[in-house]
Amino acid sequence: MFQKVLIAEDFDIINSGLKATLEEMQISEIAHVSYCDEALLKLKKGKLEEKPYDLLISDLSFVADHHKQDITSGEALIEKVREDFPDLKIIVFSVEDKPFRIQNLYKNLQINGYVWKNRNGQKELKKAIEHIYAKEDFYISEDLREAIHPKKAIEITAYDTLLIEYLSKGFLQEAISDKLKEKGITPSSVSAVEKRLKFLKEHFNANNPTHLVAIAKDFGLI
Repeated sequence: MFQKVLIAEDFDIINSGLKATLEEMQISEIAHVSYCDEALLKLKKGKLEEKPYDLLISDLSFVADHHKQDITSGEALIEKVREDFPDLKIIVFSVEDKPFRIQNLYKNLQINGYVWKNRNGQKELKKAIEHIYAKEDFYISEDLREAIHPKKAIEITAYDTLLIEYLSKGFLQEAISDKLKEKGITPSSVSAVEKRLKFLKEHFNANNPTHLVAIAKDFGLI
């Protein structure tokens, strides 16, 4: 079983529950941090001291306060961790259930497990830890398994990012259609642009074009 685990979670009550779960599993060394910057520093310190962590359990959302942070989200933390610790096992423990967000973590950041923070979250986390320790394959809470189903996963193309980029510049669908025609990019009809933007809004759970642009920026698509 894993013997050195780091928890990145900014709510004490949730941290206490996680710690209790890990103690039940006879994990000997459990560290907790409330900030992403601190999590990365702890991982680096463990490596320098030749006492590396075996597992990182991280939330995705961290509430901003008076402590200025360079890394402000779990996704940004995991991206940094993957650069410096490509082999570290990572489990996300979050209330987030949007497929596109889970897909990004699974496909691009190569996390090892995703546990939904709901009423059964602690039990699921225990199962996830045991599964990841014993096997190499990905673990995800049963209620979220469709999020990584091939039919749910779509590839965001250069065409999609161009549409969103035009949206970010304030172009309406008719103007976007004209821009595509100027560049010789197809499909370029107004109806095609409208249909694809509608699909992207639904896929990203965006409320409106402005919200879609904001989400795309968060993911570094534009």
